[in-house]
Amino acid sequence: MYSQGLNQAETDDTADATRAARFQARIDAEDKIEPNDWMPEAYRRTLIRQISQHAHSEIVGMLPEGNWITRAPSLRRKAALLAKVQDEGGHGLYLYAAAETLGATREELVDQLLAGRAKYSSIFNYPTLTWADIGAIGWLVDGAAIMNQIPLCRCSFGPYARAMIRVCKEESFHQRQGYEIMLTLCRGTPEQKAMAQDALDRWWWPCLMMFGPPDTESQHSDTSMKWKIKRFTNDGLRQKFIDATVPQGHFLGLTFPDPELRRDEATGHWSHGPIDWEEFKRVVAGGGFCAADRLAARRKAHEEGEWVREAAAAHAAKRAAKLAASKEAA
Repeated sequence: MYSQGLNQAETDDTADATRAARFQARIDAEDKIEPNDWMPEAYRRTLIRQISQHAHSEIVGMLPEGNWITRAPSLRRKAALLAKVQDEGGHGLYLYAAAETLGATREELVDQLLAGRAKYSSIFNYPTLTWADIGAIGWLVDGAAIMNQIPLCRCSFGPYARAMIRVCKEESFHQRQGYEIMLTLCRGTPEQKAMAQDALDRWWWPCLMMFGPPDTESQHSDTSMKWKIKRFTNDGLRQKFIDATVPQGHFLGLTFPDPELRRDEATGHWSHGPIDWEEFKRVVAGGGFCAADRLAARRKAHEEGEWVREAAAAHAAKRAAKLAASKEAA
């Protein structure tokens, strides 16, 4: 019996190895993996972790901008910002739906966020102090998000890749909207341009941290690259963002808060000074200036929305009972 058990274990291991090899061959051939396809459990866990963090970031990211909806300087600006915040909520819903195809329920993921066990982008733990911050978020934060997310449209997992196509289209609009706010401020009064410069000074370094730790310290990059969940390394995406953004800032007439920022004429790349990774680790660990406020706001919204969830569940149950009764009658 013991020998039979060993033989069965060896057979199972061989079958798993064969499936894993076929799975990697599909990845290498640029096939899309769909929810009902066989996948390594580590691939599933990696996707749930990444997609849920992405979804949480979209939802928590509504808060710093929502703070300025009632204080926007004009009705036009208010309507545009309201539409943008609504878009971010929609992005979160797309992503939670993609995670659900992997067997993770939305309720489970939301509970992890509210309990403080799930992470979201460190950038959303910084405060929005002035209207210029809304411009800086659109230009810099959404610009960094686009740089991160466009490659995800080619992610190996089909539902995630397809969700990202619409997300990226809307994020592109948000980035242009933010840059237009910064341009208006920079062409306004000296006080308005100073406000734009102050926003750049405060948001530049946290935006560079959005791409994650340097490649030498990244825990997941190699595996995610192998499975084509990610297409570029953290440092590679960060460099692309800097190269695209610095000329835009110079056009605005703004100065970047990095005395070591230099353009290498041979490569065309911009080199930058050291990033404070200790600050990044502190913020990710929950030590951000607004971390407690962000989670408190999400918990409050969740509690106040309980009656909506209960009503929706009751309505769904009533419809199901009615449908079952009509089938029995037929």
